[in-house]
Amino acid sequence: MTRLPLEGIRIADFTWVGAGSYTTKMLADHGADVIKIESSAKVDGIRLSPPFKDGVKGVNRSGYFADRNTSKRSITIDLRTAEGRELARRIVADSDVVANNFTPGTMARFGLAYDDVRQLNPRAVYLAMSMSGDSGPERDFLGYGLTIGALVGIHHLSGLPGREPAGTGTNYPDHIPNPCHSAFAVLAALRHARRTGRGQYLDIAQTEPTIAVLGSAFLEATVNGRDAQPLGNGHLRYAPHGVYRCAGEDRWIAVTVTDDRQWPALQAVLGLPADACPAEWAAEAARHRDREALDALIATATADRDVADLFARLQQAGVPAGAVQDAADVVERDPQLQARDHWVRLEHPEMGETLYNAPPFRLTGTPVTLTRPAPLLGQHTAEICRDVLGLEDEEIARLQAAGVLA
Repeated sequence: MTRLPLEGIRIADFTWVGAGSYTTKMLADHGADVIKIESSAKVDGIRLSPPFKDGVKGVNRSGYFADRNTSKRSITIDLRTAEGRELARRIVADSDVVANNFTPGTMARFGLAYDDVRQLNPRAVYLAMSMSGDSGPERDFLGYGLTIGALVGIHHLSGLPGREPAGTGTNYPDHIPNPCHSAFAVLAALRHARRTGRGQYLDIAQTEPTIAVLGSAFLEATVNGRDAQPLGNGHLRYAPHGVYRCAGEDRWIAVTVTDDRQWPALQAVLGLPADACPAEWAAEAARHRDREALDALIATATADRDVADLFARLQQAGVPAGAVQDAADVVERDPQLQARDHWVRLEHPEMGETLYNAPPFRLTGTPVTLTRPAPLLGQHTAEICRDVLGLEDEEIARLQAAGVLA
């Protein structure tokens, strides 16, 4: 069998919740042995986050946790105990990467600050993903995706003009900019360690990668001296640029015209009457000027159309468009995702068959597939103690009885 790209890399994973867990999940899915170090005394918050399989709450039943922790192994260690901290140090000493997304200072309380780890394992790449980074006046501030989005300006730009900030409807920083930037940084540092034998400290402030998604707004402020405002579904130049109701319950289509060649194609597919479309609408500036009237005309034309048929016809005509799909549409009825085998079903020890996202890219030389479902809390404790720490069964039983492996 083809080796996975990161096979042979071991990661001591102290991350939890969203961004940190997703970072290490991407590395695990590509072959790294990610050992998730947990505690039953204070479980990962997303183990307690809905949705739960069959609506039954439990530390092993969260779909959110499952999707963020595929291909990992889980060991439970009480880091409040001296023996527990020593076990964690031994795992760290045998790891290529040590990852956490705690507030600065938290790992130091366990004797696992970067200076401690460097003494144990000079080649280790140390990933720290706090909200504001390890320096500056806000280094000790707490925050999650929602607060990060607010701090960097996402909420200022989200929502309808003249209304309260709406945000993105999900903790966007947790799902895209922060895990992707962090995983890239880890890979770069691993390459450096392979060449030099030296690890390094990766200080990632989660606010900073999130700023990358707002480039145009910052250019508007710094170059043009204008404060960008929320536009709802609108656009500063393009028109039409909106979401329009179709036939059926809660069925909508997103349509945008990005150049003047697409406008007559949209007219033809929708059958817009020529006498309702001024000739000057052939130019972008005029359409944008009259966008409210244009939106009303398009909404009337789409109201009795089947969204799937209209989506296909617009795309065939070269007009950017997309059906507004709900979760069931995406999972059960999206032909493109099905054709690319995006959805992976794995047998989970407690939840049974569960659904996972495949990696969102395909490697032809080293094809990647999810190797195992998300772990039960402490599922691999004995296994890791034996094959990583070299402990005998009697010693494992003693540590479990003493509450060290808990």
